[in-house]
Amino acid sequence: RKQPPSVSSTDDSSSEEEEEEEEETLVVLSDDSDSDEEDITLRLSKRPSFSSPKSVTLPNSNVLDCPNCFNPLKKPIFQCNNGHLACFLCCIKLKKRCSFCELPIGDVRCRAMEKIIKAGLVSCSNAMHGCKQSTTYGNKLLLHEKVCVFSPCSCPIKDCNYIGSYKDLNNHFRGTHKQSPGEIMSFVLKRPRIFGLELDVSDNNMVIFQEEKEGDVIVVQRFIGSPGVYVTVSHIAPMVPGVRKFSCSLAKLKQYSTLRLGLRVKNIQKPRSQEEQPEDDFMLIPSYMLSGDHLKMQICFGEEDDFIHMLGQ
Repeated sequence: RKQPPSVSSTDDSSSEEEEEEEEETLVVLSDDSDSDEEDITLRLSKRPSFSSPKSVTLPNSNVLDCPNCFNPLKKPIFQCNNGHLACFLCCIKLKKRCSFCELPIGDVRCRAMEKIIKAGLVSCSNAMHGCKQSTTYGNKLLLHEKVCVFSPCSCPIKDCNYIGSYKDLNNHFRGTHKQSPGEIMSFVLKRPRIFGLELDVSDNNMVIFQEEKEGDVIVVQRFIGSPGVYVTVSHIAPMVPGVRKFSCSLAKLKQYSTLRLGLRVKNIQKPRSQEEQPEDDFMLIPSYMLSGDHLKMQICFGEEDDFIHMLGQ
């Protein structure tokens, strides 16, 4: 098994003088990305008071995970005499035996790694898509990434591998797929559009809409099940604050009857696969309303609550 990073540290019984002396230490993280090895070396050196940084920004946060449970490290962090790390919970689960060399672990604190956890700043995993946010590792980073507006979204066009933030995706759509014949329908809020969905087993199971003003991309998909046909309406965007939300009026049109439903348009970061039969936020068209291999549909988009009628309102 590959050995985890080894570090230098001080014993848990360090005096207050040693703690103060540690405050004059700069923790430098070096990662040789050109090497096949993944070992991370921590070098300790005296910190010049006039020019040294107060925190360390890491390009890769994996080095801050416990090598045993792979969860973010947090104080207290322990090491064995060979420098292998373990978090507090893993020390208990391992009965104070290092999982790598079986030496005792759980009595000696790794002060160097604890300093990195406390002072280090980690870039958001969506930095490549434009996010400039850096935060301390662990729960704060996870909380940010759950609401990051730069979360990656996938282009719904078949054979297009573009991935980017939802605003970049909207621009990509306008610049790259605007002239795609028959694949994209434009829409304006509160103006109904007629469209069709195929019922055969071909790949033609989705219709893509793009809003004319802001460029938001919405996909309508059909899924065939035993009770009938499921139809979903989804906005290609992360489900985070600050992202535009839609509702819609969706109708199955037939010569002598119409099935109509108001839906909130769910935000998703990529279209559902046909193997993912929807569990909520769908219209179910029963089998007795189906005829032929084609569904004639109507949709009208609005703001978040335009087509949602709550009881008591």
